[in-house]
Amino acid sequence: MKRTAFFISDGTGITAEALGQSLLAQFETTTFSKITRPYIDNVEKARAIVQQINKAAEADGARPIIFDTIVNQDIRDVLATSNGFMVDIFSTFLSPLEQELTTHSSYSVGKSHSIGQHSNYMERIEAVNFALDNDDGARTHFYEKADLILVGVSRCGKTPTCLYMAMQYGIRAANYPLTEEDMERLQLPSALKQYKSKLFGLTIDPDRLTAIRHERKPNSRYASFAQCEFEVREVESLFRRENINFINSTHFSVEEISAKILVEKGIERRLK
Repeated sequence: MKRTAFFISDGTGITAEALGQSLLAQFETTTFSKITRPYIDNVEKARAIVQQINKAAEADGARPIIFDTIVNQDIRDVLATSNGFMVDIFSTFLSPLEQELTTHSSYSVGKSHSIGQHSNYMERIEAVNFALDNDDGARTHFYEKADLILVGVSRCGKTPTCLYMAMQYGIRAANYPLTEEDMERLQLPSALKQYKSKLFGLTIDPDRLTAIRHERKPNSRYASFAQCEFEVREVESLFRRENINFINSTHFSVEEISAKILVEKGIERRLK
């Protein structure tokens, strides 16, 4: 069964999208066509969205699901005229919290992602810059400042994981690709030995790695299944021999990978 889901916000849409996606993931037998519409901050924009919602309802033969974090009541009233099923994320959770805390919420646009509300904004930016500066083993002389160093074969998901942890948690994460030369010597590169306590390994199924590398360098030895299988086998052997914790990234999202790493390494997020 196919349904359309709209994530609508008068801000970035991050909150509506994150919670909405989590809820929809519980319905595995339904296929969702997902549409995000941020910065719906006036009635005119809302009317245009209503037309899109109604068009989707007609095409699907079923009401679209609407996750919204709209604050302005006039805009919400317009959305309510659509042929969609509305899930007001803020009111669902804020009303019980207001009762428990015996106070009214500020209920203002973009509150959860506002720069002005976060004293750790610069911490996030510095962590992202650190991840970029220390990507793919480009620099190793800043590793003493790293909270974490991801190691693994090329194209197993190290870079997106580092950037996600920087953006979401303020974690200073570097990553180092283990090359064929490293594996043939069957030992940790010298640049990593003194930082062994900071290392965490990523691995991946060889067939998935082959597909990813084929998109980058088609029909190359680098992308061949034999080469991918060899590298994965040797790297996993290295991880086990050096007692480096690792996880297989094949079937996990970057969010899940990051959460598992922080739990296993006992790293506290810098952003609160």
